[in-house]
Amino acid sequence: MNKLRTAVVQAGSVAFDAEATLDKVERLIAEAAAGGAELVVFPEAYVSAYPKWLDFGCRIGQRKPEGREDFRRYWASSIDVPSAETDRLGAAARDHGIFLVIGVIERDNTTLYCTVLFFSPDGKLLGKHRKLMPTASERLVWGFGDGSTLPVFDMPYGKVGAVICWENYMPLLRTAMYSKGVTLYCAPTADDRDTWLPTMQHIALEGRCFVLSACQVMRRKDFPADYTLAEEVDPETVMMRGGSCIISPLGQVLAGPLFNEEGILYADLDLADVARSRLDFDAVGHYARPDVFNLTVNERQQLPVTFVGDKRPTSELDE
Repeated sequence: MNKLRTAVVQAGSVAFDAEATLDKVERLIAEAAAGGAELVVFPEAYVSAYPKWLDFGCRIGQRKPEGREDFRRYWASSIDVPSAETDRLGAAARDHGIFLVIGVIERDNTTLYCTVLFFSPDGKLLGKHRKLMPTASERLVWGFGDGSTLPVFDMPYGKVGAVICWENYMPLLRTAMYSKGVTLYCAPTADDRDTWLPTMQHIALEGRCFVLSACQVMRRKDFPADYTLAEEVDPETVMMRGGSCIISPLGQVLAGPLFNEEGILYADLDLADVARSRLDFDAVGHYARPDVFNLTVNERQQLPVTFVGDKRPTSELDE
């Protein structure tokens, strides 16, 4: 398969309401599939909120009760993986025959992770990537991923992987993804600055891969009325303005960037462009210098508690 129609979804979630957000996801997937998309990418933390401008009542040496309640609400609107919610996402992918990449807030007991989920066109949950390094105040509410969730999935049209938001500024993480042969590099994000587009172009050029980046559009009115901000703003104030885009392996902008409105961006990719682009550059191939530079990646799961001992039943041990 040398041709692939892709879509990046630029839309806001229904903040702190997982069910309503999933309803919206299903509608948007149907729209993208009707537009011919076979691979659909959603933004970071889409189910069910990127808590823009929220400080969760935290200062150094101080935590406010209101902030704890904000976290409880955020936790309550997150999802387990797997769960009934991931079943819904898989069903939507299956019903429309698309490969789905979507950002969620994953709940693991009482710790939250900023996670990307991958679903095959037959609806199977293939795996996940947990954000390795939450940025700045994100560390208040999100745990750290580890090297055990750095997957790349080999699909008929190429290898698909994801790197979330400012993880894209981690050169060693990018190198690890390139070494896994990623050709469809998904970058769900909450970064809506003008500098994001050149970042995506740089990564496409560096990795000689297609880059698909999706960001939300959210206004003050899209968050709950009791959403705690340091100072109240007009309901129409744009809190996240998008900037979604699709980039070719030579850094050309194929779609976007789109700002200040919801929409779906499409691009028809010629997958042979990946091989063409690597004539003169392959960061982990003929342009590498392993005699000078070498990267070691620890992909073991990092567990806080490990139980070691004889697992025989107590009755056997007493004999």
